Amino acid sequence: MTDRTTDTGRKADEARIRELLADRAAATAERDARRFLAPCAPEIVTFGLAPPLRSTGPEALGQEAVEAWYATWEGPVEVTPTQVEVAVGDGVAFAHSINRMHGTKKDGTRDGLEVELWFRATVGLRKTGGVWRITHVHESVPFLMDGTGLAALGLKP
Repeated sequence: MTDRTTDTGRKADEARIRELLADRAAATAERDARRFLAPCAPEIVTFGLAPPLRSTGPEALGQEAVEAWYATWEGPVEVTPTQVEVAVGDGVAFAHSINRMHGTKKDGTRDGLEVELWFRATVGLRKTGGVWRITHVHESVPFLMDGTGLAALGLKP
């Protein structure tokens, strides 16, 4: 394969990965758990914002859990990736972004509370059978290093 062909293929893969990430964000806004989970590999490992520290495979791919989380929001919950960077190799890629989450809670304790928070995300992908699948997701917020241990939820890019 020539360098030109490789470069063209990588650009096409990068575009496809960007589309995949944008579609997952749209699926969240539309509360479509099945679509949100569709690009995930069965062997996925996640380090999410909510406990536990690590989820794998079926535990990480629970459609009912995603739907239950959507149910804690009134209307759409928007997760908008910004500052997206994608690196593509031969069959392996990763993307990282700063994401904005925004919506109104309705979980019985904070009904009507408008939430806006920014968090970091890194997504690992593997290309299998010509299809990019998400194999790892790591989401986090920094914490205050002042002894309180509190999450720094007020940060903005």
